[in-house]
Amino acid sequence: MAESESMRKGRELRRQLMGDAYVERMNRTVYADPIMTKFVDLAAETVFGALWTRPGLDLKTRTLVSVVSDAATGRAPELAIHLRMALRQGWTEDELVEVLLHLSGYVGVPLIREALLTAKEVFAETRAERGRATS
Repeated sequence: MAESESMRKGRELRRQLMGDAYVERMNRTVYADPIMTKFVDLAAETVFGALWTRPGLDLKTRTLVSVVSDAATGRAPELAIHLRMALRQGWTEDELVEVLLHLSGYVGVPLIREALLTAKEVFAETRAERGRATS
């Protein structure tokens, strides 16, 4: 079956947002399983290919919306993915921490404590990856 335009756009955008190395690592691990391959294909076509490519918001804003949504609903694994994407779109660690701290007054300190622990891990990983890339 031919790949749809939405699927093609979604796969390209996913790579742009996450980076080739991260996408390849996820494809080899999490999405290597046939069930998860179906999921990532669906997400590429519908979420990335249809939602993320809509006009009206830039990618930087969309990443921040995703970070806020994940933190507010306690979705740590998704938050880690979206924090990486937000960093790649130009948000700084300090800005993202401030966004999370601001949310504590609206969604609660326990949720944001967990979000900040996730952010701490993601920031350390991305700093280490950048260090390896420049070595």
